Amino acid sequence: MTEIILYSAAGIVLYLAADAALKQIEKLHGEPVPYRNVVFFVIILTMGMILFPLIRLVFNNGL
Repeated sequence: MTEIILYSAAGIVLYLAADAALKQIEKLHGEPVPYRNVVFFVIILTMGMILFPLIRLVFNNGL
């Protein structure tokens, strides 16, 4: 049950962090990024591929 809550919370945090990162990229770019949905997907996918194995590692090692 704890893992479900942790993965759900991590998903919410990833969404908010990816949104903030995309807004920062657009601010630096000076205008909306073309293919905004694709850029958002790449950001959240990359962060998820880093975070979710770390969560699994922590739970498998019992830390």
